[in-house]
Amino acid sequence: MKLTINSRFIIWFIVLIFYTIFFCWYTNLKGPLSTEEIDYYVERLIENGSSPENIKKLKKFLEEDKGKDFYMFNMLDFSDNPPELPETGPEASAVDLMNYYMEYMFPELLSRACHPIFGGKMVFQALDLTGIENAESWDQGVIMRYRSRRDMMEISVNPIFSARHNYKIGALDKTIASPVEADMILVDFRFLLALILFSITALIDLVLYRKRI
Repeated sequence: MKLTINSRFIIWFIVLIFYTIFFCWYTNLKGPLSTEEIDYYVERLIENGSSPENIKKLKKFLEEDKGKDFYMFNMLDFSDNPPELPETGPEASAVDLMNYYMEYMFPELLSRACHPIFGGKMVFQALDLTGIENAESWDQGVIMRYRSRRDMMEISVNPIFSARHNYKIGALDKTIASPVEADMILVDFRFLLALILFSITALIDLVLYRKRI
């Protein structure tokens, strides 16, 4: 198989276009939230019946937006006696309630380039704990990547979220969800994909070009 200069260029160009599309989708290019956007989300939260305390806290979080992606650190302690809720029934476990919540969340998250980075079961109680009560025991830890605070709010102000969120609350005895903006991250999917695409394309190019010569 002969590989001309033009065909080699086309291969690299297609890969570059594919990566550019991914990069633009995966990265928040809209910048920080505007005042108008923040007011809109606050109005939607009021309409959905959020508490004044929760709205005040979220508004401050939105006002401090720098337009960067962030990571939500979640600690989960599942309930041994979850409540009976309409969509899951009387025999449902805490995991069943959480799965019903995530049935809405996963498509909404993934369509906005938000996804889990890490998740796992706790293997022991907290080894270092200061200044907080009833936080020795947890069942799971999860780190979720959000493309932007705008994406988080688009998911949160949907009325479906409010209904499904009750199932998450019912599934848990306690939980902590804290947002973090990374100062240092060793693995970024944009870099990882670029490395994989470059390596595969370079290998294909080398094999085909060597056949030509």
